Amino acid sequence: MTAIRLYRPGDEAAVADICLRTADAGADATGIFADDDLWAEVFVRPYVHRHPDLAFVLVDDDDRVAGYVVGTPDTRGFEDWFASQWWPRFSGRWPRPDVERSRQDGTLVYAYGRRAGAEPYGDTFPAHLHIDLLPHLQGQGWGRRLIETFVAALRERGVVGVHLVASADNTGALAFYTRLGFAPLPSHPGVRAFGMHL
Repeated sequence: MTAIRLYRPGDEAAVADICLRTADAGADATGIFADDDLWAEVFVRPYVHRHPDLAFVLVDDDDRVAGYVVGTPDTRGFEDWFASQWWPRFSGRWPRPDVERSRQDGTLVYAYGRRAGAEPYGDTFPAHLHIDLLPHLQGQGWGRRLIETFVAALRERGVVGVHLVASADNTGALAFYTRLGFAPLPSHPGVRAFGMHL
């Protein structure tokens, strides 16, 4: 039976795979980067490492992890931790590009630039999240339930707001977030940011 449960350490490979298979504006990003592992090391693994208590997975009828929501209750603290403790271990594997020549370079520039205050919405909406579901479970209400589960956990901690950022090309996700009550925020080119007061 399809269900949501708390992330477990054995789920790491599955969430990394889901991240890769949904990273291209909701589509499979396999082969877009020279190294497919980069997606997960930026967008999912740091969250399950730092906040496993705020990581929820969707398990399908075959008992496979097929979706997740991860995040942090404190974006400023998380971004400082990412910059000082998580990301430095990858500098040999993925050096900082001097020029942005590719999409991979763009993601590396983003990763090296992460720090507290880099995004303007962290004060009003201190938490942020990432959510991904494999296609066979999309459109069935599971994304809504995952976000509701995450938001409930934030409310229990007294968090006052949450934000997220999505590719401007991911039109299905953009419509989904507004239906859930997220409001558009000022955004960088190529992405759309949304916030929700809790």
